Amino acid sequence: MDDCVFCKIIRGEIPCHKILENDKFLAFLDIEPFTEGHTLVIPKIHYRWIYDLPNFGEYWEFTKQVTQILQKNLNPVYISYITMGKLVPHAHIHIIPRYPKDNLVGIYNNRRLKLSNEDLKIIADKIKK
Repeated sequence: MDDCVFCKIIRGEIPCHKILENDKFLAFLDIEPFTEGHTLVIPKIHYRWIYDLPNFGEYWEFTKQVTQILQKNLNPVYISYITMGKLVPHAHIHIIPRYPKDNLVGIYNNRRLKLSNEDLKIIADKIKK
């Protein structure tokens, strides 16, 4: 889909802070994260919903690889997953590292961190070290 923001990211028209990528999927930092390391995982082919993917299990296996990278390099207490999809009409999984002092209620009240591009770059580098 030409006007989809995630398709533009896949094509390199919009920059992102990549965490992991293969020929089918891309993981990158959310620019308005709930917590440090909040990552989005998208298929490189446009699907509206995650359940539309013919390789649904492979999508979650890739998501698990990203989760393991986040666990190793950010040391969260645990990981939450959210599959929303109303704001961007492209299948995506939110991987949200959880920490002792993150506001648990805040995630569901849509309170997001205000991070600069440089802050995101530092986090991406920390994750990929």
